[in-house]
Amino acid sequence: MDDNQNDICHLVNPEFSQHGYIQVYTGNGKGKTTASLGLTTRALGRGWKVLIVMFTKGGNNYGELNTFMNLAPVLKQKIKIVQAGLDRIVYSNNISEEDRKVVSDGWALAKKAILNNEYQMVVLDEANIAIDLGLIELDDMIQTLKNKPDRMEIVLTGRNAKPEIIEIAHLVSEIQPVKHYWDKGISAREGIEF
Repeated sequence: MDDNQNDICHLVNPEFSQHGYIQVYTGNGKGKTTASLGLTTRALGRGWKVLIVMFTKGGNNYGELNTFMNLAPVLKQKIKIVQAGLDRIVYSNNISEEDRKVVSDGWALAKKAILNNEYQMVVLDEANIAIDLGLIELDDMIQTLKNKPDRMEIVLTGRNAKPEIIEIAHLVSEIQPVKHYWDKGISAREGIEF
């Protein structure tokens, strides 16, 4: 059997399709959270139970939150969204104790849900940023990912994914900007950026 036939066997082999993988969306380009929420929509459409924890993001001015809150009741029962951030942008020079607490609480909830196999998909939005800022310990994240339930899909987003996270991930997409209208002074647009 040549390599192409072997690859095709992997694609149709139920053993591979029933396994849960670790996906990472990183890079400086726009679309990392959007990709993870597209996966969420697809998973919900297949009846999956999904947890989204949004690290370093608070407030309610996100179009995607409005969408998920207005889902049909049967789908709404399948999704839980937790905001583990304050309503502001967090940088290394403005981290407060409240930032640390809210991210820590969100990570504790996510970690418990992962280890207790409560969901089929867990999206850890901006987890890479939280790790990079020291708000989530890298070793704790790695151990949790390594011990995840076999069939659970876990998705991490955010810039600056650590090499150790990339190493254990099964799928890594690095989204890089080629051109962006922000460079011409166009500000974030409702319905597109938020």
